[in-house]
Amino acid sequence: MVRARWVSWLLGFGLLAACDQAPRVQRAVDDCEAELVALKVEVLSADGTRIRGATVTGTNVASNISITGVTDGQGVSTAINESLAPSPVRVVATAGSKVSPAHQVEWLCDSCNCQPEPATLELRLNP
Repeated sequence: MVRARWVSWLLGFGLLAACDQAPRVQRAVDDCEAELVALKVEVLSADGTRIRGATVTGTNVASNISITGVTDGQGVSTAINESLAPSPVRVVATAGSKVSPAHQVEWLCDSCNCQPEPATLELRLNP
């Protein structure tokens, strides 16, 4: 009985040691980026001052799905991304009672990602 245990232990350790020499499978490298491509939106007041805390909304024209973000200390938001592509996206900024005119952004897509055209959008709030 004791020998049977030792044999099973030796067999188990032998199999465990053999695992280090197991063949390795190379995974295919994905050339596509893992992060979503974002549109850079700069929000400015009527006199050109960057607005912190402005709300930026991008709405897909075809599906009416939208993404909303808030500008940082430099008046920039990158919340709107390629998840709204490939249809055109209408972008608007608001801060309090001030609203910017709507701008349309097109997305140019390849097999991996979609790029916004233009890549940076400057929105000025109405006075």
